[in-house]
Amino acid sequence: MADLFLGSPFRRFLWGPTVLREWQGSSAGAMDWVETPSSHLLKFNVPGYGKDQIKIQLEEDNVLSIRGEGLGAKEEVPKDSVWHVSERGKGEFARNVVLPESVRADQIKAQVENGVLTIVLPKEPAPAKPKTRPIPVSSKL
Repeated sequence: MADLFLGSPFRRFLWGPTVLREWQGSSAGAMDWVETPSSHLLKFNVPGYGKDQIKIQLEEDNVLSIRGEGLGAKEEVPKDSVWHVSERGKGEFARNVVLPESVRADQIKAQVENGVLTIVLPKEPAPAKPKTRPIPVSSKL
């Protein structure tokens, strides 16, 4: 039944190089976010990126901007070549993450290793809960 709808002429139209160029099948920039008692951990897939190709910046309104650039330009091929599939992406990605108010912005650390960018966002210690105590009442302040 699928061949009836996605037969050869339609398959080429739906999954041709033009459509695939728009869809970047790369997982670069995919994120995990884990909160521990003392920090938030952000982990991003950055396969092939080195520390000099990743830019991290804390912007207004507590937004963390992560950008990867310069990962190999599109390969040069002879003019008479035909691209059938192009899923490896453009060699760049960008993510913006709104951080919680409890993050200590001056202590953010980042490390890239084995294709994974890890950003550690230390949290402010929780304020101590006030102990129950009586408050004396007087007639004058």
